[in-house]
Amino acid sequence: MANHTTKWKAGDKAPDFKGKDQNGKLISLKDLKGKKVVLYFYPKDDTPGCTAQACNLRDNYSLLKKKGYVVIGVSADSEKKHQKFIEKYDLPFPLIADEEMEIIKKYDVWGEKKFMGKTYDGIIRTTFVIDEKGTLEEVITDVKTKEHTTQII
Repeated sequence: MANHTTKWKAGDKAPDFKGKDQNGKLISLKDLKGKKVVLYFYPKDDTPGCTAQACNLRDNYSLLKKKGYVVIGVSADSEKKHQKFIEKYDLPFPLIADEEMEIIKKYDVWGEKKFMGKTYDGIIRTTFVIDEKGTLEEVITDVKTKEHTTQII
């Protein structure tokens, strides 16, 4: 497990971001004002944990939408990789390709990770729930990939 935890806390103003999704469409926090946003950062498309998390959000997407949430995933994968991931698992929400890691670093989710005895730097799986005014309502650092929707709601 990671020792690194984002510096952002509930009650903070969410850092503004903009990035391109799998179709090259620009998504920015400014454009989402007035909506509740689930911004989730994950390490890599098509890996077991990331797939479980994406599929959990997909399977509960109508419930999240009913509660007024917009779901957006972010990783350092390319638009092309995101397209394949979305098509393979029929994901109904956009994935931002943050290859330059601007959003990842802005949200402070890049850090030291340990996996199978190795220590390396990578994206720390973290979810930010942002309210209609652009304030962080919740920061989920201990993400349970298979029951992530329950954590959000």
